[in-house]
Amino acid sequence: MTAPATQTMLTTLWAALKGADTALDHFRETGAGSLPSCFAVSDLASASIGVAGLALREWLSLHAAKAPPIEVDRRLASLWFAGSVTPIGWQLPPAWDAIAGDYQTTDGWIRLHTNARHHRDAALAVLGVAAERALVEDAIKRWSADALEAAVVNAGGCAARMRSQADWLLHPQGQAVMGEPLIWHEQTEQAEAHALPITPARPLQGIRVLDLTRVLAGPTATRFLAGFGADVLRLDPVFWEEPSLEAEMTLGKHCARIDLSTARGRDQFKTLLAEADICVSGYRSDALERLGLGASQRQIIRPGLIDVSLNAYGWSGPWAARRGFDSLVQMSTGIAAEGMAAFGTQQPKPLPVQALDYAVGYLLAAAALRGLSERQKTGRGSRWRTSLARMACLLMAHPQTMDGQTPFAPKTEDDDRAAPEHTAWGEAKRLRSALTIEGAPMAWDVTAGPIGRHQAQWREHNIVN
Repeated sequence: MTAPATQTMLTTLWAALKGADTALDHFRETGAGSLPSCFAVSDLASASIGVAGLALREWLSLHAAKAPPIEVDRRLASLWFAGSVTPIGWQLPPAWDAIAGDYQTTDGWIRLHTNARHHRDAALAVLGVAAERALVEDAIKRWSADALEAAVVNAGGCAARMRSQADWLLHPQGQAVMGEPLIWHEQTEQAEAHALPITPARPLQGIRVLDLTRVLAGPTATRFLAGFGADVLRLDPVFWEEPSLEAEMTLGKHCARIDLSTARGRDQFKTLLAEADICVSGYRSDALERLGLGASQRQIIRPGLIDVSLNAYGWSGPWAARRGFDSLVQMSTGIAAEGMAAFGTQQPKPLPVQALDYAVGYLLAAAALRGLSERQKTGRGSRWRTSLARMACLLMAHPQTMDGQTPFAPKTEDDDRAAPEHTAWGEAKRLRSALTIEGAPMAWDVTAGPIGRHQAQWREHNIVN
């Protein structure tokens, strides 16, 4: 039986995507239990995976006499939000840089996000210390939270002071985000004829997805699309590294590097974009515009493109172009402060998983699939965009009491697929899919490996009739 909060969130997400109400009848949640949180994180996990499943079912229904219902395993959905890969005989790199984390200031708490070298260098330059945690802690104790946040952000780094939920709702950026739709959508120009034979077992085979995203949210979306047959080409900057996430987020994708700061790189991108069906981007709101590759230009390059975008802090307001990540948005919006109060901790208490990232990822996948269905029916492309901060609004609207929560049983080998998965680093176990849609199993055609290991070119379509 579907949990009430799951059903409410699913309904909200599907309505935001402008999906038909009747589709909701084809969703079922199984299992019980919750991740430990003062917010309905497990319900959000089920609902966001569920909405991607509903959008996939809609796409299938356009090519089959009858599409099967979808089912989401609540426990597996929550496990996917924590990570899906377990190495066999090798280890994942540390998830966090040694300097990243929460620090006390003169008047509260601040979080530094320093996993990227240039973000760490910016924070250290502001603080004027070497990359030693004790030195960083001592330096931060002499700053106010507001002053340090502003200084690090202005230096090109990533930081967020801990605000209460009430403070966020009064903040100009909080008010701007609350005024935005959960996902913004518009139809664009007529597409060129693009009909591909659809194989129900691999319903997205032949669909080309250009992936300009990093870390968790966008890569979650494109991993989902690749899991049902899409040809995903991930493009990373020449300087970018994320070793702790490669085994998790490169699955099913060809991964290349491209330098958009050069004319040659931009020309190469335009050539690839002209043959894409979907483009998923996670750049700050003004980044591609400054390169002459803004949303309107992308539609000119590829008429009928399904263009899906996210950013951290929303698309309007003073922070629309601010760098951000899930953990920072949790600090800014009041999630970490609410957790601290609910659990009675002495420091910020984030969600048990990076739920904003993962939920936004599945919402983006759903948007891309709804865009495919719209284009199939109307011949027109579409644009879609959302943010981590707007997803935080949805989650904070669904608090849950700490009393009476039923924890999930610990993960076991039975939660993994039976056969080991081959990766560039060795064999690994991958979680079983939380989403079940009969006749269309989630599977990946490309093994996980380092980013930048492939050429920046599309594979030839190989459609199985």
